[in-house]
Amino acid sequence: MEISTSTWMMIAFVVGMVLSIWKMYPFLVNRTLEDDDTGEDAHEYLLNIMHKVLQDENQTPTVKELHEKMINHKDFDKEKFWRFNLNKLNQLLNRHYAEHSHLESIEDIHKEVKKN
Repeated sequence: MEISTSTWMMIAFVVGMVLSIWKMYPFLVNRTLEDDDTGEDAHEYLLNIMHKVLQDENQTPTVKELHEKMINHKDFDKEKFWRFNLNKLNQLLNRHYAEHSHLESIEDIHKEVKKN
């Protein structure tokens, strides 16, 4: 029984693929990291801090002011959320606006938080 060249090439390819995956597997993240701030629990945590900050404010802050006050809040975990910046805050706000279609700005969120 003679094996053709294309069969040998296919066998070599499959063996190489298996070896590559086996060697790369230890480097793949297969557990949640301690400082992972992308999960649903992190999202809820940041929303709660944002609501607490807005609850304490008398007038609506700008995005930069809100960011600074959230970072300086006593409940803010600086170890876990060390990547939290203005871009992450904008993503948080945009997701909040998408989930609550009646809210369109920080001022709307501020009014709703003050009302409750």
